[in-house]
Amino acid sequence: INLVEKHYPEYLPNLSSCRSPQGMLSSLIKNYWAKKMGIEPKDVVVVSFMPCGAKKDEIKRPQLKGETDYVLTTRELGKLFKMGGLNDLSVLEPVKYDDPLGESTGAAVIFGAT
Repeated sequence: INLVEKHYPEYLPNLSSCRSPQGMLSSLIKNYWAKKMGIEPKDVVVVSFMPCGAKKDEIKRPQLKGETDYVLTTRELGKLFKMGGLNDLSVLEPVKYDDPLGESTGAAVIFGAT
C-alpha cells in the first residue's frame, strides 16, 4: 500500500480493500480468540514480527483500529536475540507450538524468505 500511495497513486482504485494478513490475524486475536479464552480484548497485546518495515506504518492506520499493538521487523528481532546472548537458533530444542485457531499448514516458514 505504501509503495502505491507514494509512487503510483493512480493505481489506488485497483488495490484490494482486504486487510493484510497481519491486520486480519490481529482482528481475530483481539476479537475471536480473546472471547474464546474469556479475556477482554483491551487486555490482549498483539506483537507482529514482520520482514517489512512498512508494517510499522500499517498499524498506525485508522482502519485497523489499533488491533496490532506493536511490530518488530525480523532484523530488530534478530538484534534482540543477539542482545540476549542467543546467537545460534539451532541450539534451541524444538517445542510444540500452541494452536489457538486450529490446524496449520506450516507454510508460514516461507513468509519471511525474500
